[in-house]
Amino acid sequence: MSLVLTARLGARHDRLRDSFADLGIEALVVGHPANLRYLTNHVGSAGLAVVTGDAVVLLVDFRYLTSVEMLQASPAACPGLDVRQVPGSYDAALAECLQSLGVRTVGFESAHVSVARHAAWERACRERGLALDFVASDRAVERLRVIKDDEEIGRLRAAAAGLTPVAEAAFAAVRPGVAEKEVAGVIEAALRAGGFERPAFDTIVASGPNSALPHYRAGERRLGEGDLVVLDFGGVLDGYCSDLTRTVSVGAPSSDALRVHAAVLAAQRAAIDAVRPGVLASLVDAAARQVLDAKGLGEAFGHGTGHGLGLDVHEDPRVARVTADSPSVLLEAGMVLTVEPGAYLAGWGGVRIEDDLLVTPTGYETLTSVPRELRNCGFR
Repeated sequence: MSLVLTARLGARHDRLRDSFADLGIEALVVGHPANLRYLTNHVGSAGLAVVTGDAVVLLVDFRYLTSVEMLQASPAACPGLDVRQVPGSYDAALAECLQSLGVRTVGFESAHVSVARHAAWERACRERGLALDFVASDRAVERLRVIKDDEEIGRLRAAAAGLTPVAEAAFAAVRPGVAEKEVAGVIEAALRAGGFERPAFDTIVASGPNSALPHYRAGERRLGEGDLVVLDFGGVLDGYCSDLTRTVSVGAPSSDALRVHAAVLAAQRAAIDAVRPGVLASLVDAAARQVLDAKGLGEAFGHGTGHGLGLDVHEDPRVARVTADSPSVLLEAGMVLTVEPGAYLAGWGGVRIEDDLLVTPTGYETLTSVPRELRNCGFR
């Protein structure tokens, strides 16, 4: 497993600390696994980091002490890290840590901390006689993560390129009589064989009428001749996610299948052509939507056109229509995102086509490299 070198981690800490004044905090508690890894290189199912203006404290239990000690003796050591063992409750350990640091205004990841956990932290602090202000500091770390550095881009390139042989294995597995779950099993085995740590999300194999369900998973239905099959899969490589969707036909596609697939492909091309620095992400979404509207399929496209990729499979930027609680953002060089329009017709089926893109200083680079045509699978 490749980890980030010490100097790069230190730069991330400095960028985070630069945001403290605007957030109105003296410290930030970080527990979301992807954010913990981004800031400390700690990879695990538990742990809390507390970042202040001059310290980084990592709270871990017995399960992770040895791995953290090994990490700190490597070139990927987190600079200035103060490792403290959690003997019992993480809540009590956090309260003790905050007391020792002498902070009073503490930010927390409100998108990832439950109401119950927040209440437990406040209770543990009161029991120690601490009067702290916990401030919701949503997406403080995620805003740093949206622009990838050269090392992250290299990992995302490799993760996207690694999906090409996985797609070929998936196409070969699509044939009449095979269950959706069997095709998903082939995909997931190919991900492992290709060096991926794990699937980036639950693999989607949606056949026939199931292909009209955008987030259907893989079920017991057996593929039949004439089915459209949506194959949506991704893998995690060195911590970074890739995401690809192709729609294929079991046997010769019908004229309706060809028409809908051509419309979605045209929508994707229009959206990709709109990607460049300085463009609102919502305009990339609008480019895809305009094509489908013109082809009478606007009502069949009900989700956003894409999302950011990185340590999480869904992260900023959101490529979708503007809403009251989700304003659009300007694309910047270093962002990595998906472009994945679709059209879904209940009772008939659906089509989605997805690729991973890097926003470059002059436009974009397509990271995935699987042909997009409507492939005829299952017959020689």
